[in-house]
Amino acid sequence: MLTIFSCPKPFRGHIKIIQRNAIKSWALLEPKVEIILLGNEEGTAEVCEEFGLYHMPMIERNEFGTPLVNSLFNIAQTSASNPFMCYVNADIILISDFMEAIRAVEALNQRFLMIGCRWDIDLKQAWDFERSGWEEALEAHVRQHGKLHNWMGIDYFVFPRGLFPNIPPFAIGRPVWDNWLIFHARLLRIPVIDATRAVAAIHQNHDYSHHSGGKEGLWKGVEREHNLELAGGEQHVFCLADATHILAKNDLRSAFSFAYIWRRFYTLPVFYPFLTPLRWLLNILLKVSRPIRMKIGLTLGKPHSL
Repeated sequence: MLTIFSCPKPFRGHIKIIQRNAIKSWALLEPKVEIILLGNEEGTAEVCEEFGLYHMPMIERNEFGTPLVNSLFNIAQTSASNPFMCYVNADIILISDFMEAIRAVEALNQRFLMIGCRWDIDLKQAWDFERSGWEEALEAHVRQHGKLHNWMGIDYFVFPRGLFPNIPPFAIGRPVWDNWLIFHARLLRIPVIDATRAVAAIHQNHDYSHHSGGKEGLWKGVEREHNLELAGGEQHVFCLADATHILAKNDLRSAFSFAYIWRRFYTLPVFYPFLTPLRWLLNILLKVSRPIRMKIGLTLGKPHSL
């Protein structure tokens, strides 16, 4: 049914703990999923052997040694034995609601891209996946201590195998590449499904010591600028608000709330350049109407939680 693929960081220190948490959670999904780990970072081969995963060590990298998104997706889509693919960051814990969501979306019987907003939590130790009720305990922990990210907190992408054959050579783990995937799906005129209400994607917070420039270097450095250039500019930086459908618990419907409709109009010039003046008008209307929208609560806010 599903092949999950990811490109882990080196298995050291706290990163090692949270990546093992994530991978263990994927291995426990039902029905069983195929898992492919890409790259030859420290500890990856050992984890693949321990959990019985597929290991694809040979991937393309840029001049900074950062894995390239097109290489990861091409290798995974070529190697997978299932009709559906999921790229997920290696610090994301997935639970049973994830597979339930995929079953609901599969019923569309057409091409799609399913995404969702993550929940940020602090986990310093290995989660006990052996104890009875571990999933319920984790959900309770997230509800009590977790924080829903903003519209850009997208850490998983579910799609039919072969949907993305020609991705630009983005640097993985840097901004923009994930936003381009959403733009490209919209360009293909396929449903982009926001599953935030149906899926608790649990992101384990971490530092950025794996990058020499820290968080600042990762998010604002030259690789970010190169990704933006490859994407075709800021106008192609799409987010969860650009979804066309919303998936709640087994309830798939068109996205018609204020945030989605506003983004639909705002991005029309991207697909129909002759409508560019519309964006200028919308910016003026948003600025003028802000006091009223703030008063009645009609703002972009955050994605709706579970």
